[in-house]
Amino acid sequence: MPVSYVIDKQNRLVESTATGVMTLGDILRFRREVVSDPNFDRSFSQLGDLSAATRIDLTEDEIRVLAGTSVFSLTARRAFVGEKQEVFVLARMYSIFRGLRGDRAIRVFRSRHDALAWLLEKQGAA
Repeated sequence: MPVSYVIDKQNRLVESTATGVMTLGDILRFRREVVSDPNFDRSFSQLGDLSAATRIDLTEDEIRVLAGTSVFSLTARRAFVGEKQEVFVLARMYSIFRGLRGDRAIRVFRSRHDALAWLLEKQGAA
């Protein structure tokens, strides 16, 4: 499956990983699965690791559609990792569209380490 996930209840974190070619259908399937998972909480943070994605097969319109809704709350921290330029740009586009919907806690990083550090720093400050 191109998008898989693990829920870390202790850290209140959903770690999702994309591999291979990722499509709109893959993302919608991930959303359906995670929201039906009994361990999922909308307020959990998300680490979206796109490092192993060989291609993200999404149009700008499809990114707008995806950004129209979210299974995460507007206050949930969400970090996406886009090491490849194309992936980074598409993730930034998504974060901008979500920002127009009031979601201010999305960041895009080049490394998983930096993304995870940003996600977990809030817990040290709490």
